[in-house]
Amino acid sequence: MKASEVVTLSPAELEEKLTGLKKDLFLLRMQHATNQLDNPIRIAQVRKDIARVKTVIRSKQLESAGG
Repeated sequence: MKASEVVTLSPAELEEKLTGLKKDLFLLRMQHATNQLDNPIRIAQVRKDIARVKTVIRSKQLESAGG
């Protein structure tokens, strides 16, 4: 997921995306704990995607509060 894709989403879509990514991260961690994870790099990718979404959510909050 690219930052340019995240910026175009609405706040409701961002919250939905964040929830989905958190579920994905949980499932990846469970697979990692049970040695069923094929691609451990995927955990880092999902964590970075979560950070991107949270950053965009926060910037939109500041933008709307600032006027």
